[in-house]
Order: sequence, then structure tokens, then C-alpha cells
Amino acid sequence: TSASATPAPIPSSAWPALAAAREVSAGRFTTATTCYSCHSNRSPASTALRDAAGRGVAPYDLWQASMMANAARDPLFLAEVSVEIAATPSLRGAIETKCISCHAPLARAEAQDAGETLGFADLERDTTRAQLALDGVSCTGCHQIEAPARVEDTFSGNYSLNRSRELYGPHDTPYAQPMTVRTNYLPVKSDHVMRSAHCASCHTLHTEAVRADGTPTGGRLPEQTPYLEWQNSDFNDEVPSPKAEAASCQACHMPTTDQDGATISTVLADNGVGFPITARSPFGRHLFLGGNTLIPQILRDQRARLNPLASDAALNEVVAQTREQLQRRTARVTLGAITRLGAALEIPVQVENLTGHKLPTGHPTRRLWVRVEVKDAGGRVVFASGSYDAAGRLIQGGAPLASELAGGPSQPHREVITSEDQVQIYEALMADQAGALTYLLLRGETYLKDNRLLPKGWSPAHPAAADTRPLGTGGDPDFLGGRDGLTYRVSAPLSAGPYAVTVELLYEPLSARFAAELFAYPTREVTAFRAYYEAADRRPERLASASASAP
Repeated sequence: TSASATPAPIPSSAWPALAAAREVSAGRFTTATTCYSCHSNRSPASTALRDAAGRGVAPYDLWQASMMANAARDPLFLAEVSVEIAATPSLRGAIETKCISCHAPLARAEAQDAGETLGFADLERDTTRAQLALDGVSCTGCHQIEAPARVEDTFSGNYSLNRSRELYGPHDTPYAQPMTVRTNYLPVKSDHVMRSAHCASCHTLHTEAVRADGTPTGGRLPEQTPYLEWQNSDFNDEVPSPKAEAASCQACHMPTTDQDGATISTVLADNGVGFPITARSPFGRHLFLGGNTLIPQILRDQRARLNPLASDAALNEVVAQTREQLQRRTARVTLGAITRLGAALEIPVQVENLTGHKLPTGHPTRRLWVRVEVKDAGGRVVFASGSYDAAGRLIQGGAPLASELAGGPSQPHREVITSEDQVQIYEALMADQAGALTYLLLRGETYLKDNRLLPKGWSPAHPAAADTRPLGTGGDPDFLGGRDGLTYRVSAPLSAGPYAVTVELLYEPLSARFAAELFAYPTREVTAFRAYYEAADRRPERLASASASAP
């Protein structure tokens, strides 16, 4: 599935260059900068749109550095789409249309209304439509999504946007006059914006497998299913007698509490003078935090070509808050009772998923792995599984494992680990029609391995189990909803003890192996992304750790 030939290097002058944001309106849509005047903290003296501690919580300010705002500026997204087009050029139009549906929804709908199509080349022009596209998942897109009659009809980007210029929100009797005068939009109450189904359209995506000539194989891959994973979990808050963990997508990704855990109550808009309105609650912080610390840093460092709307400070804050979320609310790892079996130690490890979906979830670029290190009484490392280098590659003795190299083997799911070249990696690996490992989405017939940690409460009897079931785990009895257990057997002579054991759970938003496979296709977008990636901090994020002494 790799490129068969390597063309001449593409000079940086030919890399994609994206226009800086400016305010535009077309058809049913306007860019987020239109909303800035009333939904930002532009007035330092104002107490509006702030939490109890005075911290700004204005929607525009928090949104602008998010991956939602940068969905169409994301250079990894642009590179991946270019690879899919290079691998299946006959489907260029279909690929562009499908991907743009969720990454540039305003421009896609505006183009449809005009009876036209939107291609990726359009993103590099400073036109009205390009500005709508580069606004990503923006205010007048999300707030115009209509409540679906059946949520499953909206999957794979088939959302419906209203044609009446109504912007939905959760509050009764909104004060409409300023918005209608300034923007010609009417704020309307609708509780559906607070429910997980509002997010389901773009976060439940199935792709149809095709051959190199573009003909379908009949395979259908659940490319990403966070909504279905949430449905089949204890986090589902729309079932009778919900569990204690129950929470909507918005509750975690747009929290209605501040950083201290206090419920936010604030007026919803401020023009610097003041509107005749009172404080409201709930008020969601438009953070949209996930687990991506890589792309915000690249957007910051490659501003000259990617032109993000957010400042460096705003992007840094997103990285910091994402790291806090990863470290505090994502996973837990524990060491069980370490026992001695002759000259070996048996080290039980349990990994727990604290989220309401698989970990990691979403597009299969991401991976999670367990690093275990054992030191003897003199501080010498006698065993290390899951070590990594500065490029984020898994290594043994300083050299990358064969499973880190393009075209190399993959690491299977394991119940017991006995050597340093064996690593427990939680990931989704695609298989093509022949059952071979592939990193091309449109060759993905099924998953060769999907041992991503299931959410707590996941059940094989749930209707969503068909699209969310684990694959390649070999019937591991310790791989259950919310957790996985595995054992390390390490040679450790009694005379060299006691031993110090450390375990870490590490995460990459972009697997080093996936990156290596991506770079086999040197399109202009891939060439640019590779330069950005290799200049970035590629070390993994540490989600959790534990340590213990062993006999």
C-alpha cells in the first residue's frame, strides 16, 4: 500500500499556504469573526463572559485555538487526504466532498446551495468560500444543525442545517434584538444542542473500501465511532436509570463548570457597554479539548503558512489544558502484587479507561502503549519494554523496532510480555481486502487489530457492539469494558535485588508508525507536513504512571 516511486522533492515554495482569517458572509453563513464583537472577552474591564474567578470563558476566545476551529487548517488532515487521492485518483471528487463535509461544513453547504462543488485547491485561495472553509467547524455551522428525527440518519456527515437563519441554543426567551440587527440571525431555544446526538454526525463515520482503480470491494469500515462507543457505555445519559458516570459529549468537551469545578453562570453576550440581560446557566466552555497536543503546536510554529486565527498564547493554553485533561481525566495504570517465580519476576499491570469512548478513539492515527522498566539494586536497567526515542518511535537498545518502520510488521495484542521487543500497544490497525496491514483508509476492509481500551460498561449485547467490538485480542479474558490486564515476566536474579519497577501509559496523537507510512507518499501536502512534524516535539504524552519495589 506504499507509493511505488519517489518523485523529485517538492520545494517549500510549493507547499500549501492558507489565507489569514477575515470576516465574510455568504448565503446562510458567516465566519466566527462576526460573532467576536459580542461573544469575546475583548473588553478587559467587563465582568461578562467570565467565571467566578474572573477568567474569560467567552465562546469565541476558547473556540479559536481548538481543533474544531482549525479543522480545515490541520496540516495532518490535508496530508492524509492528499495521500488518499494519490492512492485512488479516480475518486478525487468523492474524497474531497466527504472529507470537507465535516472539516469545512460552512463552505461545503454554501457550495451545494450554489449547485457547485468544493475542492481542496479552493482552500488555498483567499475567496469568500475559502474563508468559510478555513473557519472550520464554526459558530453558524454547529448552531444551525437541526435536531434529527433519527440520529443514525445523520451519520457520516449527513447533518441537516436549517434554512431560516436560526441559531439554536439551550436558553429560554433569548434576547434577540442585538443578534438580529448585527447578523440577521435569530437565536432560538432548542435543547438538542446539549445532547450527544448533536455531535454524532461527524463523529460516526463509515467508509467504503475500494480497489486502486476506485471500484468498491464491498467492505465497510467504521472509521471512527466515538458516539456509538459512548452509547455502549456507562456514560450514556439517555438511557433509563443512567449510571453514576453518565454524561453527554458536551459535559466533558464543553464543560459547564469552571476550572475549579464551580457551575458557570454569566450573561451570554457583551458589547462593551452592556445588554439588558441577566446571567444564565448552563454555559458551556467552548474548549472542545480532546487529546491532540501535536497539531496546535505545529499551527503555532508554522504560522507563516498555516495562518491560524488563534494567537500563540491561545494555542499554548490549549496544549496545556489538553495535557491536564490527558493526565487527570483519561486513564489510570496500576501495578498488582509482584511475585517471584525462581529467577524471574511476575509483574501484573492493569490499565483503565476513564473516558466515555474507546481510548484512544477517532481516526486510527492515534495509539496508546505501556512502558515498563525494571532496575536492579544498583540502578541498572535490566528490562525495558515500550522505550522510545525523541522522534516518538518505540526502540530496543537505541534502535527503532521493526514494527516502527514503514512496511514492517505490527505488534499483536498481548496477554503476557517476556521480551523487550514486545510492547502492548492499544491501537486500530486496518486490513485490506487480502487481509494485509494497510494505512490507507480507502483500502480498509476491516480492522486487523482493534484493541483500543473499551469504555466502562461496554457490552457485546448492545446494538452498537457490531461497530465497536474489539478485534485481534484473541479472546483475552482480562480485556473488558473499562480495563485490560497483562503480565510481564522478567528475568531478575534474587542476588541483584531488590528491584524497582516503573510503569507508564503513553499516548501519541500521531503514531510514529502511521507517520512513517504517510511519508511514503511525498505529495506536496505530505512534504510540508513532514517538515512541520520533524521540527515539532514528537515525544509522547504521559497519561498515567505507577511504581513499586519487587523482591
